[in-house]
Amino acid sequence: MGEHKKAVIIEKPNIIIIYTDDLGYGDVGFNGATEIKTPNLDKLAKGGVRFTNGFASSATCTPSRYALLTGEYPWREKNARVLSGSAPLIIETDQMTIPKMLKENGYYTGIIGKWHLGLGAGEMNWNNKITPGPNEVGFDYSYIMAATQDRVPTVYIKNGNVVGLDPKDPIEVRNKDNFEGQVTGLENPELTTMKWHHGHNGSIVNGISRIGYMKGGESAKWKDVDMADHFLEGAQDYVKKHKNEPFFLYYAMQQPHVPRTPHPRFVGKSGLGPRGDVILEADWCIGEFIKTLEQEGLLENTFIVFSSDNGPVLNDGYYDDAEEKLGKHTPGGEFRGGKYSLFEAGTHVPFFTYWKGTIEPKVSDAMVCQIDLLSSLSKFVGSDVKVKDSEELLDVFLGKSNKGRESLVIEAITKTAYKEGDWVMIPPYKGPAIKRNIEMGSSKNYQLYNLKEDASQQINLAEINKEKLQELIFKFNAIRGGNKSKFISKKNNK
Repeated sequence: MGEHKKAVIIEKPNIIIIYTDDLGYGDVGFNGATEIKTPNLDKLAKGGVRFTNGFASSATCTPSRYALLTGEYPWREKNARVLSGSAPLIIETDQMTIPKMLKENGYYTGIIGKWHLGLGAGEMNWNNKITPGPNEVGFDYSYIMAATQDRVPTVYIKNGNVVGLDPKDPIEVRNKDNFEGQVTGLENPELTTMKWHHGHNGSIVNGISRIGYMKGGESAKWKDVDMADHFLEGAQDYVKKHKNEPFFLYYAMQQPHVPRTPHPRFVGKSGLGPRGDVILEADWCIGEFIKTLEQEGLLENTFIVFSSDNGPVLNDGYYDDAEEKLGKHTPGGEFRGGKYSLFEAGTHVPFFTYWKGTIEPKVSDAMVCQIDLLSSLSKFVGSDVKVKDSEELLDVFLGKSNKGRESLVIEAITKTAYKEGDWVMIPPYKGPAIKRNIEMGSSKNYQLYNLKEDASQQINLAEINKEKLQELIFKFNAIRGGNKSKFISKKNNK
């Protein structure tokens, strides 16, 4: 491990957000998981403020990431939905963001990992400098993948330039229509090492077929099994390089999103298949990252936020034994639904803050959302920046107060619902009740649940408690304003 260096104390503490991808509330030991071990995360959570009522804004990735960085509800931005690999940037370059606010207040700002908020302003030429992107919305340094591990282009991008690109082998990317002569998962399944289940039948890279089509760029293509190590090393190097100045790091991990490609060190270690293995891998990466902060004397002067972009999903496009080897493990904990769902497991995610020697360990049931980080971090650094949807809850995040949000609008695939205290109201929506074994929360009737008495949302109280239902509908509509959700009008609920 090496010797620990003397603590580096600077006037403004460092800020790190560690963000996992599709990690469920019940996927971690500190929230009660027994079939999978997450010792490094458990140690941090138990040494900080563990939130039992912490939320992503949305049940899918792009909207949650948009809300996290901008402090704005994603349903206010029509393009904040799951993006293709070549979609344009959806954050306006003049929009306030966490990195922009921190940069204005003396912080060096960086992102390492998954972006998935779009790049460029239209038709993309991946062989030139890619702009606008993270660097144009507040990040001094960016080392990212454009979208998700299951989408093309399968390359890393550093400060707007594809890493390791050979100009003689230019990259071309399409969302639809394959390039002539290029193999695909649909037409060449025998060339894949991980069989696709739905949608993921485009270009084959490293034996895995992806969403979309890519030609060229052979020298720049990533190796999936090395991605976790690669991003970890980047995060470690970043904090070492910038330890003598206030820094912000958004460490956006790719686990346990599909394709689940654990490094050989972790293959088979969980007993739950690749999904379990990459959760172990993610926990190990976080442990190694914390060791680096400790060794560099940074841990006592660094405020850390940990969460996930949305709830869990098992089959998300590949046959990888996630369902078959689940056993007794419950990725969503006691909550109903999962990724894509308006039910609780879609947005109710693992969430804790940690600051060694400053935050007193506690468990908090205060309602907090990732959308609140912008206004809260603004106060943390003495800025006057505040964004309307982002509530200033700094004392809650520091464990000094238990008074969190009173209400929250949550979103799943452009559909929205309303939470207030122990209550959640889901308007009627068209669409399947179950999709890929996930209960989506769609129903032709209003749904009303009291989560304190019924955390798993089994008892719909809409008919029994019409007064509470109408109260929540009124408040929900007041927040949604002119941009109301397209839910079904139900006169018989009056």
